[in-house]
Amino acid sequence: MVTTPSDRSADIKRKARDLGFTHVGIASAQGLEPEGALLREWLDRGYHAGMAWMTRDPHRRSDPREVMPGARSVIAVAMNYFSPEQHSSAREHGKISRYAWGEDYHDILERRLALLEEELRVLFPDARTRRYVDTGPVMDKAWAVRAGIGWLGKHSNVITRDLGSWVFLGEILTTVEFEYDRPIADFCGTCTACIEACPTGAIVEPYVVDANRCISYLTIEHRGEDIPGATQWDFQNWVFGCDVCQDVCPWNSFSEESTEPAFSPREGNLRPGLRALTEITDEAFRERFRKSPVKRCKPSGMRRNARTVLTQHESHDT
Repeated sequence: MVTTPSDRSADIKRKARDLGFTHVGIASAQGLEPEGALLREWLDRGYHAGMAWMTRDPHRRSDPREVMPGARSVIAVAMNYFSPEQHSSAREHGKISRYAWGEDYHDILERRLALLEEELRVLFPDARTRRYVDTGPVMDKAWAVRAGIGWLGKHSNVITRDLGSWVFLGEILTTVEFEYDRPIADFCGTCTACIEACPTGAIVEPYVVDANRCISYLTIEHRGEDIPGATQWDFQNWVFGCDVCQDVCPWNSFSEESTEPAFSPREGNLRPGLRALTEITDEAFRERFRKSPVKRCKPSGMRRNARTVLTQHESHDT
């Protein structure tokens, strides 16, 4: 039976929602401009900090046909991960970013996208596909915006109009042609709450984040015994990631609790003791954060982050 691009889009979107994705949109697999130029400018300004891997073949990141020759479409998906629990405000507790409270989102979305790929091949036997969850040379946020899932907020996170920014992103590149969605408007307006609230001034201008100053980068991706700038900034007890810019975003007042049990907070992730984290052994770290995004910072990184926060406390007390 011959199907139209519109029929194909409706079918695959229905399958995606059946798999638990809260948002799905489809964009034509064309080169991303001006997004590619903005990425290159961001790299030229050194805002990628120690993430040297981002400088390798940046042109591939802005053109999916460089990643998968013959690609015609990008199916972008999002999944709500919001949990309503709040971070502890106690001085003795560290803070872990909300996205890392539960299971590793890479594993959850990867499995769902693999199932969606199977559905694609059932519907279109000749289709070629390739999936990504923040793991390859694909601009996840740009494709979510192109596919109409949301707009890029001034904090550089994608904001959905119905659920805010607490969403994980993924995509499938495919040779199948669909009816394509359009980007939606930017509803940030004149709001600058995220810029004003950033503890380290990392949002250097609307939509531009300097990783050298970003607590999320410094506590997760930065490697080294010390954290640059830690003596001049207040990390506000963050030991893995940072949610400040999203916490203050007015659009997150529309957040709804995720229906995915895997994203529910693990015991100990809401109120981790700082002192205990400075002494956590490699073995205890691996056991406690098995199948968790927190493992990204490594045991030495977590000990360093907790020490940094405690050192800041001591500095403020003197």
